[in-house]
Amino acid sequence: MALIKSISGIRGTIGGLPGQNLTPQDIVECTAAFGTWLLQKGNPPKVVLGRDARISGAMVKDLVVSTLLALGIDVLDLGLSTTPTVEMAVTFEKAGAGIIITASHNPKEWNALKFLNEKGEFISAADGEAVLKLIADGGISYAPVDALGKVHERTDFLPKHLQAIIDLPEVEVDLVRARGFKVVLDPVNSSGALAVPPLLEYLGCKVIVINAEPNGQFAHNPEPLPEHLIELSKAIVEHQADLGIAVDPDVDRLALVCENGEAFGEEYTLVAVADYLLQQTPGNSVSNLSSSRALKDVTLKHGGQYFAAAVGEVNVVEKMKAVNAVIGGEGNGGIIVPQLHYGRDALVGIALFLSWLAKSEGTASALRATYPDYQMVKDKIALPAGLDLEGILQKLEQKYQHEEHSTIDGLKIDFPNSWLHLRKSNTEPIIRIYSEAPTLTEAKALVEQIKAEVLELIA
Repeated sequence: MALIKSISGIRGTIGGLPGQNLTPQDIVECTAAFGTWLLQKGNPPKVVLGRDARISGAMVKDLVVSTLLALGIDVLDLGLSTTPTVEMAVTFEKAGAGIIITASHNPKEWNALKFLNEKGEFISAADGEAVLKLIADGGISYAPVDALGKVHERTDFLPKHLQAIIDLPEVEVDLVRARGFKVVLDPVNSSGALAVPPLLEYLGCKVIVINAEPNGQFAHNPEPLPEHLIELSKAIVEHQADLGIAVDPDVDRLALVCENGEAFGEEYTLVAVADYLLQQTPGNSVSNLSSSRALKDVTLKHGGQYFAAAVGEVNVVEKMKAVNAVIGGEGNGGIIVPQLHYGRDALVGIALFLSWLAKSEGTASALRATYPDYQMVKDKIALPAGLDLEGILQKLEQKYQHEEHSTIDGLKIDFPNSWLHLRKSNTEPIIRIYSEAPTLTEAKALVEQIKAEVLELIA
């Protein structure tokens, strides 16, 4: 069905033919290349490994562990874990690298290896290219029998991660506890079922969990979009809860649902947390080109500057470091708080949002109403084999040359009151199309217009 090898790792569907799907051969090949890259860099020969609850997770983990051991690399196996927990564990342990076995929001037939450097951050484009070259060239040398690596199973990193969140001065534990929020959680049958409830319970919340069994049999499409959270919305109203929380399978994306069952909006997860943090520590913010203008509005309100980065967590992090941002992330519900670590983290997002909600003394819907009400549409077009996407984008750029635009990541066209962004997906064989406008009708019209133009150029 699909296999994608990119600078950030390898992603594909389980089963099928080697080189076309994510098979044992592909998993071993890519793990061996990454381990060799680690050793060539001179990093400590120790890798932190964690996975989400996908059906194929245990199988993939066994292949990854065996390959690393054969290279003479020790493995700290966190078992079922979250992406941000693995990221923080790399720095806690001063490990040489990390691997997260997760396909994030993709359906259950997908899995992936995400590669981290010694800082617990996604590897750079240059390092990713080096790994891809090792995959292509081969030349992997394994360790002799007396120098094989060792496995250490660790279960203590999630508590350390949660404690680091609780210790942040902006997390108002007593204030949140005083509100006694009732929260419905949807961890979509994955690692969030293990990671999120302890945090909510520590913060004094009454927690109701749906889709709670971490068995990888996702109860719905695992991407935390409003159309996939109907069960959560109904449960909030039924239980008269104060808030609904949804996370993706590896817990780096956070979506919120208000007390009335209406979506807070994944774009506004980052906006609300930024609003809260920037009140206390004014500074700069960063999001990717496909994220809402609302973050810029909030940042300017608090006296900071807003900067846009290319899509991809590694690009956002690079820009955040360059401009010394206080907060950053992506409009898909990904929140990065550098005070904690440079990675998207739904857990810290939950703690900070609940602190803001408690401090605001109102409801989630009332808080949402304080932000600009932009409407965003996200769509996609399947890529035909051999398509010259760059040529198509160049023709569109020429057509819209008199509008403000950016080509740092595909093509973004900024109109006075709206914008369009087209880019090739890093994880699927599609063109992603995003638009934002003051009304949903306007945003949809922009998408339909550009889709018609793209399809005409493809034809």
